Amino acid sequence: MGSFSIWHWLIVLLIVVLVFGTKKLKNIGQDLGGAVKGFKDGMKDGSQPETPVPPSSQVTASSSQPAADKATIDVEARNKS
Repeated sequence: MGSFSIWHWLIVLLIVVLVFGTKKLKNIGQDLGGAVKGFKDGMKDGSQPETPVPPSSQVTASSSQPAADKATIDVEARNKS
């Protein structure tokens, strides 16, 4: 009663297929593969050095308002209840 033989694993596989069905197992496999691919892409993106973003053009104050007011966006924050 040491290790499992190939026949034990085939019986376990057959029971899993009967319980979940092939369509469900296929969807789980696709989801797992997509997650692994996304993880690998994320690891590649994290290892590449970031390129500096060139500064945007300066806003000139041609009107009576200061340049800081032109770039300010008025937003009202609300707490979720």
